[in-house]
Amino acid sequence: SEHPEVERGWGPSMRFAVVGDPVSHSRSPSMHMAGYRHLGIDAVYSLLETPADAFASVEAKLRDGKLDGVNVTMPHKHNAFAAADTVDETVRRLRAVNTLVASDSVLSGFNTDAAGVLHAMARLQLPINTPVHVLGSGGAGAAAIIAAEKTRHVSISGRNEKNVVDLRRQLGSETAVLPWGKSSEGTIIINATPLGMAGETLPAGILVSAAGLVDMPYGEEPTPAVRDAERLGIPYADGLVMLAGQAAEAFRLFTGHQIPVDIMETAARNS
Repeated sequence: SEHPEVERGWGPSMRFAVVGDPVSHSRSPSMHMAGYRHLGIDAVYSLLETPADAFASVEAKLRDGKLDGVNVTMPHKHNAFAAADTVDETVRRLRAVNTLVASDSVLSGFNTDAAGVLHAMARLQLPINTPVHVLGSGGAGAAAIIAAEKTRHVSISGRNEKNVVDLRRQLGSETAVLPWGKSSEGTIIINATPLGMAGETLPAGILVSAAGLVDMPYGEEPTPAVRDAERLGIPYADGLVMLAGQAAEAFRLFTGHQIPVDIMETAARNS
């Protein structure tokens, strides 16, 4: 295993949860429970709504064995980073944890967002060296850069230039910076901003010359960016593709079992 510190023999009924505030909208329980059913694993996965100042209660449940692992969403990714006893290089660069695995009171911290981005990019079926242009300078943008930079030329733009500069420094990245709204011909556009969650559009013309789209936001309806990609005939992966990819990686970390990502994606789309 890449992470021997989380190898273990499970007893019956593993207990997992997604932690955040709000968390009622999360599709994680549907995805993980579908995975348990598919593989016949005795486990439960619940919603754990936890206010910003109450993460210590979650950490206590992990350390005393009441929980075997948690997925972490807003506003707790930095709390989870602080709680982790061991982290890998990806987490050290991102400074954020979205998956905590408990083993004998030791908490191992991971971030599965980059795995989700890699899965979404693979869905496009474009050459491995197709360049990438990332929109957004937050944690999702950071994960996109880490996922893409090993094999691709990467550029980034954000609405706040200082945040872009700070992100490059944090990651130790040589990522090229483009002005916000400038199109980048022949690239995969990765929308790592919230644009689209409430029907907002991406900057005008940015998809016209793109090779493909990875659109992280998702909702009940396709985002304007996804509709534009369909209209332009360019390959795309919506936010649920990435969500399923990162969930499948968390599932592997929790249980030691690989799960077909399409099991997760079908559950996410039907929840």
